[in-house]
Amino acid sequence: MKILIVEDDKRLARLIERVLREELHTVDVSHDGESGLDLLLHGQYDVAIIDWMLPARDGPSLCRAARLARIPTALLILTARGQIEDKVLGFESGADDYLVKPFAFEELLARVRALGRRFNLHTGTDELRIGSIVLDLRSYTGRRGERPLDLTPTEWRLLEFLMRHPGQTLTRQQILDYVWSFEREVQLQMVDVYISYLRRKLNAAGESDPIVTVRGVGYRLEANRA
Repeated sequence: MKILIVEDDKRLARLIERVLREELHTVDVSHDGESGLDLLLHGQYDVAIIDWMLPARDGPSLCRAARLARIPTALLILTARGQIEDKVLGFESGADDYLVKPFAFEELLARVRALGRRFNLHTGTDELRIGSIVLDLRSYTGRRGERPLDLTPTEWRLLEFLMRHPGQTLTRQQILDYVWSFEREVQLQMVDVYISYLRRKLNAAGESDPIVTVRGVGYRLEANRA
């Protein structure tokens, strides 16, 4: 994979770079938010590892800018901040995963591999389409019919996971593991909360609800109702 590291601690950046290169990844490194964003906008990376506290532009700001530019790169934030509200801010800024310092390099590598698998599932196609619902995997946008869907990053990942398994009942745990990746402190109830958010946006114009609740198990997306 091609990976970008944006980390102002040069010693840590060198260590991460060395570990990734030993895994045969191609790696670029930046030490501030502005140059990191410039690389991210033009480098076509599979994964970007971004520190929260950076000169010029912090990690959440960099993530927001990348998502506004519809960059499909998987974004992993590194931070010493471990509070739930900080994690929520990171995810709502557009990050796909969150790793608290200090961390083991084995865990970092596992998360990078998981993000790589997730974001490379769409090789060979630029969109997911189930009925009238379309996700553009290049521009990171969604629509139902001609109506744009204003999705948060978390809602986008949730809809993406459902659309990759049409007609299949997905358990709450499966959804939690995919959408929130390695976030151990996120409760199963969060799945129900975001399903309700997603339903409101999918059905805002009075369309049929394509998400079926399987009581006591989870949810599935029905193609004939999409």
